[in-house]
Amino acid sequence: MTADQEDLKQQTLVGISFADVFRAQEFMTATARMASRGEMKVDDRVLIVKDDEGNTKVVETTDLQGGRSAVSGAFWAGFAGLLLGGPVGWAAGIAAGAGAGALAAKVIDLGISDDWVEWFREAVVPGSATVALLVTELQEESLVEEARRFTGSHLVYANLEDGVIDRLAEALGDDDGPDARVEPDA
Repeated sequence: MTADQEDLKQQTLVGISFADVFRAQEFMTATARMASRGEMKVDDRVLIVKDDEGNTKVVETTDLQGGRSAVSGAFWAGFAGLLLGGPVGWAAGIAAGAGAGALAAKVIDLGISDDWVEWFREAVVPGSATVALLVTELQEESLVEEARRFTGSHLVYANLEDGVIDRLAEALGDDDGPDARVEPDA
């Protein structure tokens, strides 16, 4: 792979906080539209909502979910067991497949890492919602232009160049927010 191809594969992580979940969902829809126009490739989106009492709900769009993975594993292993071992193979395949699917969901971390999700979870201010995006092939100026529709929001984190971070924060009207360049402790 050439250096130019490597640059295209570089993942960008951006977190933007919104006053409510509805604006956050609008932004998620806007990023889907941007992806459909080829302005970015979305590898993962995570919505983190914290209510006024500090209770947090996280919705990940890419990571495997335990129940869904267990059902899928049970189905496919059961089907293979039925073909190879008849009814007894079917029952054994269902049991083994369900366990393997559930285990895979626990072990495999696709998209935004659990450490980053936890960092964003802590960074979210009560009574707000944050969208964390993991993207490749990002057209940075397209993101800055789209951000202008979401003034009043705050840039929580971005692993972009300083100039792009400044333009993105300005587009959001985020003059007094935290420094979006600060990474979590290693």
